[in-house]
Amino acid sequence: MAVAVKDKKAAKSGLKLQPLGDRVVIEREQSEERTAGGIVLPDSAKDKPARGKVVAIGDGKLLDDGTRSTLQVKIGDRVLFSSYAGDEFKINDQELLLMREDDILAVIE
Repeated sequence: MAVAVKDKKAAKSGLKLQPLGDRVVIEREQSEERTAGGIVLPDSAKDKPARGKVVAIGDGKLLDDGTRSTLQVKIGDRVLFSSYAGDEFKINDQELLLMREDDILAVIE
């Protein structure tokens, strides 16, 4: 059982979040403030980055034989995902994404 307390901000706020099954909670990375040419971007022009950090994981998908599969990602992994993956939600001014492990495209090493 993994809970989202590895993040210092989450530990201070007492955030405990346990996703179910093969779901993963991700904290999206901040978007770029400036372009390569130095132009400052307003919030409305920023693209939401398709990468983030895993802050909580579920127990794994329930298999036909009654056992649970192990997830390929772990808490603290930096991952890439499609920009339309997951459901966004907010807890204590912290924006998080909840998605299935299948929506994660790669782990950044």
